[in-house]
Amino acid sequence: MSLVSWGWRRSPRPPKSASKKDATEILEHIPGNLVLPAAQQPYIVSLFCQNKERRIMDQFQQETGAHDPSERARPLRVMKFTDTLADVNGVCRFIQNAARQAHDTGRDLTVVTSTRLDIPVKDLPNIKNFDPIFATKMPKYENLEIVLPPALKMLQCADEFRPDVIHISTPGSVGCVGMLAAKRLRVPVVGVYHTDFPAYVDRLFDDRAATLTCEKFMSLFYKPFKAVFTRSVDYAESLRGLGLQEDAIVRLRAGYDDRHFSPTFRDTSVWDRHGLSRDSVKVLFCGRVSVEKNLPNLTSIWPTVRERCAERGVEVDLVIIGDGPYRETMERELKGKGASFLGFRHGEELSTLYASCDLFAFPSTTDTLGQVVMESQASGMPVLVTDVGGPQEVVEDGVTGLVLPPEDLNRWTDEIVGLVCDHDRRRSMGAAGAEFMKSMTFAASFEHYWQVHQRVRDRWGSPNPSGSGRGSGAGEPAGVGV
Repeated sequence: MSLVSWGWRRSPRPPKSASKKDATEILEHIPGNLVLPAAQQPYIVSLFCQNKERRIMDQFQQETGAHDPSERARPLRVMKFTDTLADVNGVCRFIQNAARQAHDTGRDLTVVTSTRLDIPVKDLPNIKNFDPIFATKMPKYENLEIVLPPALKMLQCADEFRPDVIHISTPGSVGCVGMLAAKRLRVPVVGVYHTDFPAYVDRLFDDRAATLTCEKFMSLFYKPFKAVFTRSVDYAESLRGLGLQEDAIVRLRAGYDDRHFSPTFRDTSVWDRHGLSRDSVKVLFCGRVSVEKNLPNLTSIWPTVRERCAERGVEVDLVIIGDGPYRETMERELKGKGASFLGFRHGEELSTLYASCDLFAFPSTTDTLGQVVMESQASGMPVLVTDVGGPQEVVEDGVTGLVLPPEDLNRWTDEIVGLVCDHDRRRSMGAAGAEFMKSMTFAASFEHYWQVHQRVRDRWGSPNPSGSGRGSGAGEPAGVGV
């Protein structure tokens, strides 16, 4: 990957040739594309050797007592590699919130990505977005990208930053550069299991071989990590299934950004610009509009929901925030049936839309937590989630929302209709949800997140206070003891 990407930086014609399937032109450019990578190899080798010597010197100074005490006491430095930062989903908002929280609290966290998409928090000085060498739309996800990141520039950035711990948020091309940086710099790796990719592949392609291949890759990718955060107890079992050591699995304390999601943002005049009545009951879905979110089920029951609510004299609208490969189909099937597709929304507008809706329906069975479920409750909405995956763990069934079997569409229909038509119950559950979420602040979640990185540095970093784990960092047995 890196050889090709570095070569393309100087010669942009191969991607164009490849897109035209012009084999002759591609072959003509291969020799030229290999010259630049070959010329850059001495730098990569020297970087590896330099950091090997750096590690040896750290160990020597520690054992002889010559190490500078101020180096051991200096604040933790973490470099976070992520392939996704610009989408409207819980993963992106978690990373964006982490970058802002680190900046606001003086923590030395740098987030590294490579995208052409607009990043909502690009104003933060600890966000570093490297222009991709090549980028194309992701199959089945036209609003997402597959990119070849500038690996050399990223490695240089990591070498200058000298992180104590590297955090890999996603197992994509940028995440792979993060793994390479950890090996070059000989520092431990921490990650988070944000997305159940094997479940996504299984749902999207219904191909057992593809699913097993994805599981094998995920197992190989995550095994070297010193700690892997799981967003829910339910998905800790998935990590065990990938072969991770028990003491490497860390349940991250759940948290949402309480500054931006609250009933106080409610303003029903926001519906004027979207052509919706201020008085109708709004049922919200927010997230990636795709089949792995189980949206075909919501699509199939919505006409019945709307019809039954109309029989009881209640006007109801379905509001979809986000985008994805299923949007065109969903929009076509629900045309004229009270469904509005708002696309991506950000910042205060997103906060207002959340708080101005009345009920959140989230039929997904593949989410490791469901950040949007916490944000919805914090905004004063009762939530409906499935009993599969992580979202059920942040819902008080019967109090702040309902936990339902995903395949029981009659039950989903009845419960949505019941809540839409019962204003008092809906309001009571929404208030309970907002109160329930007050203990799940992102600030508390980030403190836990940071403490785990600190413990990883203390156990495996250089200098090593415990005197154990002096290996290469990225390839030793897992376990952080948290």
